[in-house]
Amino acid sequence: MDLDQFKPLTVYTIYIASTPEQVWQALTSAEFSREYFSGFAVEMEPRLGGTFIVRAPDGSEHISGKVFEYDPPTKLTVTWNVNWPDLVEKLGTTLVTYEIEPAGEAVRLTLSQRHDRQLSEDILSGGRTGWPAILSGLKSLLETGKAPQIKMSPPVKMLEALKAMGIKIP
Repeated sequence: MDLDQFKPLTVYTIYIASTPEQVWQALTSAEFSREYFSGFAVEMEPRLGGTFIVRAPDGSEHISGKVFEYDPPTKLTVTWNVNWPDLVEKLGTTLVTYEIEPAGEAVRLTLSQRHDRQLSEDILSGGRTGWPAILSGLKSLLETGKAPQIKMSPPVKMLEALKAMGIKIP
């Protein structure tokens, strides 16, 4: 895969009163992710080329991918493919990168989401709606021990754009 073909389209940076090791564990552990990611569980093989899966609360495989960059506890890049029929074929592969850096008594976590082709603002609205809620939950969990229960659903504009492309939403 040629990393140069992927263009950053969405970048978030947050500061968390935590350590790089704790942030890494929260990002890569099913136990932690269930708490801040609306019941979704991250499962991954901790190695370059390993599998990356996000399971829905019912246990189904919602997102699948591979570990593209693996440098604990500073950087993780994974392919992030939502398992809806025809979605990856029509929208291409998504790369999600987490960069973790010490920042005084905190950690700076930068998340970038990149795509191998241009996508409409309506399509991108899904990640732009979901990532702030997920990262806020992660921050709250690490700082207070409790993540807020944030109700999330795909944006209507995104669903309409996918439907117009002939992508069926389960």
